[in-house]
Amino acid sequence: MNDENKYEAYQYGMPEEPEGQETSENIEHGEENSVEHSEENSVVETPYYFYDEVKQTSQPDEEAPKKKMKLGVKIAIILGIAIVFGAISAVAFQGTNFILERYFGENAKGALKDSVEREDNSTGATLGKTEIIANEGTTVESQVADVAENVMPSVVSITSMSVQEVQTFPFGGVTQYEVPSSGSGIIIGQNEKEILIVTNNHVVEDSKTLTVVWIDGNSNEAQIRGTDADRDLAIITVPLASLKSSTTEAIKVATIGDSSALRVGEPTIAIGNALGYGQSVTCGIVSALKRTLEGVEGELIQTDAAINPGNSGGALLNANGEVIGINSAKVSSAAVEGMGYAIPISDVTNVLEELMNQKTREKVSESERGTLGIQGINLTSDVAAFYNIPAGIYVQSLVKGSGAEKANLPIRSVITELNGKKVDTLDELIEELQYYKKGETVKVTCYVQSLEGYVEKTYKITLN
Repeated sequence: MNDENKYEAYQYGMPEEPEGQETSENIEHGEENSVEHSEENSVVETPYYFYDEVKQTSQPDEEAPKKKMKLGVKIAIILGIAIVFGAISAVAFQGTNFILERYFGENAKGALKDSVEREDNSTGATLGKTEIIANEGTTVESQVADVAENVMPSVVSITSMSVQEVQTFPFGGVTQYEVPSSGSGIIIGQNEKEILIVTNNHVVEDSKTLTVVWIDGNSNEAQIRGTDADRDLAIITVPLASLKSSTTEAIKVATIGDSSALRVGEPTIAIGNALGYGQSVTCGIVSALKRTLEGVEGELIQTDAAINPGNSGGALLNANGEVIGINSAKVSSAAVEGMGYAIPISDVTNVLEELMNQKTREKVSESERGTLGIQGINLTSDVAAFYNIPAGIYVQSLVKGSGAEKANLPIRSVITELNGKKVDTLDELIEELQYYKKGETVKVTCYVQSLEGYVEKTYKITLN
């Protein structure tokens, strides 16, 4: 072999073979590998196509940069993947901590850390027993729970006992039964002598006795201070002297809010004596404002907080725990769900103050009860509108020698109020007269027919 072929082999990284030896490659490839011997040394001449089949530990200078560049790219890719994975893990870990701390408190995060440490420490170890690890002192904060706890001492349960007459067959007699009914009330005032509670008129009307149950479970009998049937409102009172000291310490006066500032969608909380079971709490939102219902004067708040029988007279609250409404009614139908109504507190402030400042009266026995001495009929709003006269109690005649006759109460006049209390029907008039004895003087407001139409006048009548 000439010197030129010798350097070609080294140029492509082929080592010089020891003198006088044949390689296995020479034997396997036969004629494709020719061997020449010289006196000085012998080399194996290798064609170019055979180089790729030979494992080499050294590379020519032209190839080295390419290999190093490929290795650098691989390292960079691996490092990039590691960084991205680390970032994702960090974000997930921090997000988990935020969620746990936000909804379950600081202790929850510690509990997660504790469980992770336990898992890591237990790797490869034999577990002796399985334990349930509980967080001590962990609490779930709830604004509704805080509001309910703060306001419940201001809400009372009311039990009304009324007398109902049931006709018996076949003799046509009448039997009277005492029937209990349940409602709720809100403590809206306290003075040196008494506790004042607002409720619905339909909770206390026709009641023979009223019993108030406080937050501590104690109970006391209550008296009606005043009522407004049109707005379905009533004020009842309980003497402070009749309360136990524990009750006096447990109860408190409610905080009144501004219902005129309400917006649709605001959260609401209703508290009341639902179904007579005692105080319960329901939640919802303000579904609508300025709603009207047949038979109820004024506009109402509509809410989807559950208003059930017994909730009447209870508190509708805003998120701050302020009374924004007095629960009054609900729509009861198989086709309707979540439509309850409350009287806006700001709309009836003047009415409540007027009722609160009336004199509390107790019902008198039938033998002592006074009468006006009239005979009349009810004029509903529809009938009154048809005849173009005021609605109320139409006076058909006067009882001879009665207080009404002595006061010259005109026949065909329409009575609308008794001592400032609005009365629309004979039943309401009779209900009010239960609190007045014979010989007492009352003020009767009525509309009297004149040449100019019906005009309002007031007569002082001494009851017989």
